Amino acid sequence: MKLPLYEVFVRSKRGLDHKHVGSLHAKDGAQALKFARDCYTRRGEGLSIWVVRSSDIVASQEEDAASFFDPSDDKPYRHATFYRIPPEVKNL
Repeated sequence: MKLPLYEVFVRSKRGLDHKHVGSLHAKDGAQALKFARDCYTRRGEGLSIWVVRSSDIVASQEEDAASFFDPSDDKPYRHATFYRIPPEVKNL
């Protein structure tokens, strides 16, 4: 029986982002957390661990970057000039 693949993310300090540190196989999320703790935080360098089943990750691909991010000029709602600021608002 082939076990599902999990991606492991560790946050090393409060206020920092979780970083992808590797992958592992486990029967479920609870086992994946235990394995991740044993494999990726042996020296106590982690503050929290996320495990995500690889098959549940949905991501854009590098070759799709243009359709996701360029050009931003054709999306006027992204610019503050698109909105009318009421006169009573003094600072933004």
